[in-house]
Amino acid sequence: MRSWRRCLDLAGVRPAGLRADYTTAARYLRRREPALYGVVRVQSPGGFLPHALTGASMLGFTDDVCDTGTPGERLRQLDAWTGHVTRALDTGDSHHPLLRAFVHSAEAAALPRKWFDSYLAGTRIDLEFPGFADEADYQHYIDTLTWPGIMLSTGLTPHLVPDDAFAASCRLVADACQRTDLLTDLTEDIAEGRLALPLTDLEQHGVSRSDLERGRPTRGVRALVLATADRARATLLEAGRVVGEVPVEFRPLVRVLLGLYHHRLDTIGAMGAEIVRRPVRDDPVECLRLVADSRREPLALGLSA
Repeated sequence: MRSWRRCLDLAGVRPAGLRADYTTAARYLRRREPALYGVVRVQSPGGFLPHALTGASMLGFTDDVCDTGTPGERLRQLDAWTGHVTRALDTGDSHHPLLRAFVHSAEAAALPRKWFDSYLAGTRIDLEFPGFADEADYQHYIDTLTWPGIMLSTGLTPHLVPDDAFAASCRLVADACQRTDLLTDLTEDIAEGRLALPLTDLEQHGVSRSDLERGRPTRGVRALVLATADRARATLLEAGRVVGEVPVEFRPLVRVLLGLYHHRLDTIGAMGAEIVRRPVRDDPVECLRLVADSRREPLALGLSA
């Protein structure tokens, strides 16, 4: 495996203090999400690896800020973090090592400031999540939180198409992944009193909130799950165009990340209504196969070469 020092050299990270900041961000992600860290570490081009790990760390740290304490405490913590991020973007510096590294990566990638502002504003709204009345509410959530969040990580990737076209492809990725997550996280969300599936979808299939809360694998629940998975799959297949929009050396990383969501949709399809009784888990063997296959041209996942 390539040495971390060599990757920092390839990324053009020269000052010792900044190199230490990137190392702090990488270690944070390794502790928080070892599987994601491992995939990014193996699949990313050496010169991009520090930026990729730092982008993922930024999202993870922001999530962690919002995950502890009472609702009021979470809002105060997020407001304080938002202030730190805003000052870092305004001044180009911060007392926080993860922010220093991320600002440097964002500047190197010429990532527009709007994605930061949109993501942080969307995160604040998410703390008071009211659920989705309908598909329009869900799509608004994608625009205000999921898409900007994707852009803070995937948006750092060099691309072969204009910025707007690449961002549009990233929105497809955001939509497909978020809709899949609504299903993989269903049991956990319901246990926490959070219903993230649009109410109109429940009504269409004759499903009540009580059906989900009590883990009833009814025919209607199965129809709801499969219909939601089908919509996610269709969007994910369309999102596969993003593979051809990045340089060749970046395609294995993009393939394996998209392939993971195809794998999760396969699992959901096999489980059907049972996802209201037990969580959706990734198959470690299948994940290893995805990593191995990601360097072959192309994966049989509807992904372009």
